[in-house]
Amino acid sequence: MITFDSLTLKKWLEQNAEFLTDSRVQKIQQPTRRDFIFSIRNKCETKKLYLNINPQYYHICFMNKQNENKRLISIPAKPPMFCMLLRKYLENAKIIRVNQPEFERILEFYFETYNELSEKIYICLAIELMGKHSNVILYNYDTNIILGCAHNVGADKSREREMAGGLPYVYPSGRPKNWYANENSFSSGSDCDINLKIDDYYAQYIHDDKIYRMKENCKLLVNSRLKKDKNSLKKIKTRLEKVADSDKYRLYGDLIMANLYNLKDYQKSVKVFDYENNKDISIELDPAKTLKENANIFYKLYNKAKTSVEKLSEFSKHLQEQILYYEQILYSIEIADSAQDLAEIKAELEPDRIVKPDKKFSAHPLELYIDGCQIWVGRNNRQNDYIVSKLAKDEDLWFHTKDCAGSHVLLRCGQPSDSLILKCAELAKEYSKGKESSKVGVIYTKRKFLKKPPGANLGYVTYKCEQEIIV
Repeated sequence: MITFDSLTLKKWLEQNAEFLTDSRVQKIQQPTRRDFIFSIRNKCETKKLYLNINPQYYHICFMNKQNENKRLISIPAKPPMFCMLLRKYLENAKIIRVNQPEFERILEFYFETYNELSEKIYICLAIELMGKHSNVILYNYDTNIILGCAHNVGADKSREREMAGGLPYVYPSGRPKNWYANENSFSSGSDCDINLKIDDYYAQYIHDDKIYRMKENCKLLVNSRLKKDKNSLKKIKTRLEKVADSDKYRLYGDLIMANLYNLKDYQKSVKVFDYENNKDISIELDPAKTLKENANIFYKLYNKAKTSVEKLSEFSKHLQEQILYYEQILYSIEIADSAQDLAEIKAELEPDRIVKPDKKFSAHPLELYIDGCQIWVGRNNRQNDYIVSKLAKDEDLWFHTKDCAGSHVLLRCGQPSDSLILKCAELAKEYSKGKESSKVGVIYTKRKFLKKPPGANLGYVTYKCEQEIIV
């Protein structure tokens, strides 16, 4: 990754100093504790100055609308305290001078404003872009006393340079002796628009990083549920194995009842002929009970085991469906490429949580045209459900990988050729977990042969009259 060096800051300031000088701050926003947006107006133009002090991608630039969307910025309803402090002193204030101390990655904005007594005062906003030590400090230029910081630095973190409200502001020790530039510095190329390079590069980096973190959070949630269901299924299978031989209780009861008049009551065990397996067997009994009572005990054990098998089998089937469902969601997370797709998945996992739709991103299935025919590909369960429930018509062809998590593919074509059907099957394989497999079975059928069971998970359907293609 390209880091923000002192020479980059110097050249950025050279290109933007004219606009910044004598401009006014109209609006201040703080989306997170580490990034800030200043709406600055000058010469009949308003620009958004974006400042990020995250140690991973600390930088400053004027951001355009496209890159603002890429950064996935979300403004909180209640601004942080430091943001309120900045608004108190800097909103509508005039920037009279912009300065970069020589060789430093520090940018200073000097403001002319007024206090509560309408007295003119001078405030400085120092932006320190220094890796893990990056910070934003607001201090009174006349007294050199810090009014507030983006994050305070106590004695436990730095003995040489504490920073907090009420302390004097001092430059960091060990100042560099020359301008520093990285090997792939943004400052390379004398005539380039350095602001655009910075904005494009970090907007993409922030976007990719946020999407990655959102995916990891979703995966963590799904994997925890998947692990829980797999453990439950394992326990159920163990219990099913224990009650699998429940027929022996019925047999014991039948054999005792068949030999009721040949045996004596109150015995520890009896020997009888097993007519089903054609051999003599010994049956352990409760000597405190009669033969008939022992037979009834075996019948009760049989009925109890039979009921357990039915209930456990039903629950086992439900768990298997849930496991397939979560595996499908994991696949949807893998192929998600926008915040809206991930927000839809999160809303599906947490139905009680309100997720506001984001108009910046399209939530529709992928739409393609092959040989003049329309094709839709779902990239998550909501889109898969939308394809089947809303878009599909009775004669449309539906494709899906067999026994493998993947996308629903829908083909709308009057009389599709074999080559077109094969292309759709290849699409179904490409958008599935079996993408890298050498052979994958793809089933297809008409929409009218699909059915969504009541209460089924999103995207789940049953089908009939299907055909299979090996891709």
